Amino acid sequence: MDVSFLGGPRPQRGVGVVAPFDFALDRELWRWVPDDVSLHLTRTPFVPVEVSLDLARLVSEHETLGEAVRALNAVAPEIISYACTSGSFVGGVAGERAMCEAMTRAGAVPSLTTSGALLEALAELGAGRIALVTPYTVSVTQSLEEYLAEAGITVTGRAYMGLTSHIWKVPYREVVDMARDSVRGSADALFISCTNLPTYDVIPQLEAELRIPVISANQVTMWAALRHLGTRAVGPYQALLGGTSHAFGSGGESARRGPVLPEQNQQEGWA
Repeated sequence: MDVSFLGGPRPQRGVGVVAPFDFALDRELWRWVPDDVSLHLTRTPFVPVEVSLDLARLVSEHETLGEAVRALNAVAPEIISYACTSGSFVGGVAGERAMCEAMTRAGAVPSLTTSGALLEALAELGAGRIALVTPYTVSVTQSLEEYLAEAGITVTGRAYMGLTSHIWKVPYREVVDMARDSVRGSADALFISCTNLPTYDVIPQLEAELRIPVISANQVTMWAALRHLGTRAVGPYQALLGGTSHAFGSGGESARRGPVLPEQNQQEGWA
C-alpha cells in the first residue's frame, strides 16, 4: 500500500527530562505537551533510601545530573528539565541555580528545575502568598517552606501527608481533601508539590472551587520548559496556562457542588 500521501511524521522539538529513579508519572507529563514536542526521559540511578531530605540530596548531586544530561545529549533536546521538586529545593535558591548551571555545562543547552519553574510560575501569576500541599514528611515540607521564604514567598497554610514511599499511589480524592485543608486566610495561589503526586485532572476542579490559581509540580515543570521553546502547555481550565474562563467567577454551580473527580483516581510518582 502506498503511504507516501501521509507526509509524516511531523518534525519534533525535544524536551529532555531528568527524573528520580522512582518517578512514575511519565504519562501525566505528556498530557501537558503539544503534538509537535517530544519528551525524552531518563532517570537517576536507584538508591535504597526512603523519601527524605537525604534522598533529595542524593538524586540531585551534580555528578548524577551530569551523567543523566550527557545521556540525553544523544537525542539533542532543546532544553533540559530536572523533574523533582525536593531535589531542586533542598539546597535553597543558590543550590537550585547551581544545579541549572551544572546541567547546562553537561548538555550545552538551557536547563531548569521544578523548584525554579515554581518561582517563575508564581511570578507569572503575581502570587506572593500561597497555600501548600505536599505528600512529604514534616522535615521535607519545612525545607520547601524555607526555600519559598528565601525567594520572598509566604506560606499562608499547609497540609502534608507524611509519606516516605509510594507517593504515586495517592488517589485524587486525598489530593483534593489536602488542598481544601491547606487554604486558610488570603492565599494568592495553591501549590501542590511533588512530581510523583498525580494532579492533572484535579487542577481545574480545585480552581473552580477555591477561586484561586492552582499549580502543581509537574504542571510548572512542563509550562516552563515549553515556554522556553516559545510554545504553550496544553491544559484546559488551568489559570497558569491562560484557561481561567470558569475558575474565578463569583460563585457558580461548580463552586457550590465542589470538584467532580475522574473515575481513574489512582496514578503514579515522589519527587
